[in-house]
Amino acid sequence: MHPPAADAGHAEREPQVGVVVIGYNDAAHVTAAVRSALAQGPAVREVVAVDDCSTDDSAELLARLAATEPRVKVVRRRVNSGGCGSPRNTGLDRVTSPYVMFLDSDDVLPPGAVDALLAAAKEASAEVAGGLCVRRELPEGRTVPWQASLYAAHAVYERPAQRPRLVHDTLCVNKLYRTDFLRDHGIRFPEGRFPYEDFVFTARVLAAGPRIALVPNEVYVWHVRRSADRLSISLDRAGITNWRARTEACRLAYEILLGAGQKELARAARGKFLDHELRMYVRELGLHDAEYQQTWWAHTRAYLAEYDASDWAYHPTAPGRLIGRVVLASPEPRDLPRLRDLAARPARLLPPYAHTPDGTPTWSAGLPQVTLEPLLTRPVGLLPLAVDAELRPRARAAQLRLRLHELYGRVAQAGPEALEVEWRCRETGRAAGPRTTVGLTASGGGADGTGEADGADRVWSAETTVCWATFSGAPGTSTWDLRLRVRFRGGAYREVTAHATTGAGPLRRRAALSTRHAVVLVQPYATHSGALALRVAPGSRGVMAVVRARIHRLLHCH
Repeated sequence: MHPPAADAGHAEREPQVGVVVIGYNDAAHVTAAVRSALAQGPAVREVVAVDDCSTDDSAELLARLAATEPRVKVVRRRVNSGGCGSPRNTGLDRVTSPYVMFLDSDDVLPPGAVDALLAAAKEASAEVAGGLCVRRELPEGRTVPWQASLYAAHAVYERPAQRPRLVHDTLCVNKLYRTDFLRDHGIRFPEGRFPYEDFVFTARVLAAGPRIALVPNEVYVWHVRRSADRLSISLDRAGITNWRARTEACRLAYEILLGAGQKELARAARGKFLDHELRMYVRELGLHDAEYQQTWWAHTRAYLAEYDASDWAYHPTAPGRLIGRVVLASPEPRDLPRLRDLAARPARLLPPYAHTPDGTPTWSAGLPQVTLEPLLTRPVGLLPLAVDAELRPRARAAQLRLRLHELYGRVAQAGPEALEVEWRCRETGRAAGPRTTVGLTASGGGADGTGEADGADRVWSAETTVCWATFSGAPGTSTWDLRLRVRFRGGAYREVTAHATTGAGPLRRRAALSTRHAVVLVQPYATHSGALALRVAPGSRGVMAVVRARIHRLLHCH
């Protein structure tokens, strides 16, 4: 018989976690997902692999794996559910472990994820433990952290209301849950084809008021395959049904939190919709046809009409709230390019800068009721500054012309001195050489003490050279984003991106000379949010890759 201390230590080492892996017609990835759960080590007692009635080889592959790995339990649903909620519920019903996690068939758990979450949950006696999820764009490999501010350091919250920001992390997969906590509170996913089932599940978890532990560890890798033949439910945003499903999920999440008496979290959930969902879809709105835009606008107005005064009160000119107010104020779609830039991260508020007759800043002469007055008191480091960028390509380099616009007198008041210019590779995160600092020169109304009181047409200009050779170090075709920092008098600064302008004509692809490669194919373009970026294909292989991709798009455009 072991002494008590030894028994306690043995109990800590006993398998504690069940991982529910769900998949449908994903034979190419499902076994990798299951193996990543098994590779977490002895803490994982079981992996419940739920096949949602696949028609490919998924079920056979899982059965073959289960025959050699006793921890794997395969459950095959007889009818496809059309979503993710039902198979997760099926797996949750089969779990026998004290703790449970969820994993999608096309994603993986990184090494040490389960140990980090389990240790945090047990040390804090928490019903829920969460960690950092990273989105990995494939095949490029670029990784982007999801809600990184929540997971910057270890933290424990007695109840979710202590950190309202928790409502922004609607993922269920980067968390470990006490199984009995979910069952005791009847917390389950919506059944059937219900897109954004995570939103509802997460709201139910938060509404139950769990003790939550957060860790800075990377615990989930979310693979994003935008070029896949079949997009995931959340990535397939081509039709208006996706937006309707998303707003419905957000509405249900709000009602769940409010119904549980979690007023602070409910209000934060509505703020999250404005800051995340609304901005994301507005950035893409110009890509759709007029019928979609009309339907989207009408649906969004109806949804936002449910908001009350307190939902709009916090930071009334924050980008998402300002976009929402414009949508509510106009019965028809309007100012879509300007709204797209405002929805960017960081936000850009492009001219014109209108006033009411009494001098109050307003969105436009046509919507004077949408006031911008709080911009007059916001810190300069939070203002939605607008910088135009015009690229004039030449054989070995290009001239980059930059223009910073006045914003109701706030820019002149802060004293802009210089722009720091940097191009950063989207795939690798590296910069194309050191930052370049260029001085700003004022011109326009008010630059010499004349013009309007706020110098509405005043601009500050700068120009620098962009050498193509600095982009040739990245392997294969690469994408480069222009990052700017506006430096003001006294040390204040604002990070911004630049609005792509076409003063020199359309942004066309061109072949340029390089000292490292015989030729570099350069394509300046405007991103979904209107920012200037570059696609660069160095060398003959890079050029051929771009040509093949162009042919592929032409053949598959319909």
